[in-house]
Amino acid sequence: MELSLAGRIALITGASRLAGIGAATARAFAAAGADIAFTHWTAYDHASYGTTSSEPETLLNELRDLGVRAEGIEVDLSDSSSAARLFDTVEARLGPVSILVNNAAYSTHDDHETLAAESLDRHYAVNVRAMALLSVEFARRFTTGSGGRIINLTSGQSVAPMPGELSYVTSKGAIEAFTTSLAPGVARKGITVNAVDPGGTDTGWMTDEFKATITAEMAFGRLGQPEDAARLILFLASDAGRWITGQIIHSRGA
Repeated sequence: MELSLAGRIALITGASRLAGIGAATARAFAAAGADIAFTHWTAYDHASYGTTSSEPETLLNELRDLGVRAEGIEVDLSDSSSAARLFDTVEARLGPVSILVNNAAYSTHDDHETLAAESLDRHYAVNVRAMALLSVEFARRFTTGSGGRIINLTSGQSVAPMPGELSYVTSKGAIEAFTTSLAPGVARKGITVNAVDPGGTDTGWMTDEFKATITAEMAFGRLGQPEDAARLILFLASDAGRWITGQIIHSRGA
C-alpha cells in the first residue's frame, strides 16, 4: 500500500490544538511528505479548551522541521465568505490543494431544556455551512483528474445518541448526509469523499469521570488517541484509499 503523500498539498481545518486530531493529522501528512496548510481560530479554542496562542506556531514549527512546507492560517470559518478566501491564500502560498480535511468544529452543550436558535445557528455555520462550502470550493478548483480527497470528521451520530448535545449532533448528522451525497457527484473529477467517526478520543476535553465511563465501554480497554484517527485519515488521503468513497467509517475501537 502506498501511503506517501509526496508532492501533495493538504488543507486541514481546526488544527490549532497540539493534542487534537487536526494536529495529529497534520503531523502524519507531513511525515508522509505532504505540504500542509492548517487553520486555527484562537479565540474559540482558548475559550473552549484553554488552548494557548502559541500552539499554532509550535505546530507550524513541528511540521517544517519534518522537511515540508507549512502554513498556519487564522480564519473564522463561521464567516460565509471564508472558503474562497482560504483557498486563495493557500494557493498563493503553497499551490493547488489536493487533500481537504474538514476537522474544525463548534461544540457546546444543550438539551431539550436549553436548545435555542442561536446555538443551532452557531453550530450550523461552522460544522455544516463551512464544511459544505469548503468541500464544493475544493471540488470546483480541482482539475488534476485523480488523487483528490475530501475527508470529513463526524462523531457517530448514527451509532449512539448524545442527548445533551442536540445542536452538535444535528450539525454532525448533516455532515454524514452531505458526505454520501457529494461523493458520486465529484467521483468523475477524481475526488473521493469520506467521513471518519473516531469514537471517544482523548484530545484534552474529557473530564476524568467521562474518561472512565467511555473507557469502560471500549473493547480494547483504552480511549482512542488522536494518532489513531490520523492513521485512518492518512490511509484515505493516500493512493491506498483511492477506491473508497461515500463512506462513513466508524473507527471507534469498540
